[in-house]
Amino acid sequence: MALTPLTPAQQQAVDALVAQGRLALVPSDDARALIFMHQAADAIVDLPHLTKLQNRFNLAYDACHDIGEALLAAFGYRTLVGPGQHEVIGRFLRLVIDAPPGEQDARRFDHLRRARNQQRYDARRFGEADVALAVQTATGLFAAAVHRGVPHD
Repeated sequence: MALTPLTPAQQQAVDALVAQGRLALVPSDDARALIFMHQAADAIVDLPHLTKLQNRFNLAYDACHDIGEALLAAFGYRTLVGPGQHEVIGRFLRLVIDAPPGEQDARRFDHLRRARNQQRYDARRFGEADVALAVQTATGLFAAAVHRGVPHD
């Protein structure tokens, strides 16, 4: 399945992220996208086997992050080194996955990012609902990336 091209509005929004110095334009890299999708798939498969809530949440978040990286690679972009990399991945996800399937999951990534930061820096604990949402988001984002044509096999 071929990668679904960005709409003119999506391209304009992504171009703005490049102009702001948030993303770099690079050659599209299906091999890199595939590696990130494999990492995400492996994480999603392992999620039911983890017993600690924070571990399940963090692994689900990592899967979402890897899916974002896969989309960036497939479309020919990379985040720049420095603060805000995860935030710009969330912005990219919302721009690229803006319709079913997955638009709700793309919007949730930033919520997960903030919750993870609270856990890491404010000693916040995750509840079952937090973890269920993170797992649902990872699964939904994976399906959305596949639907957009990101390599995954």
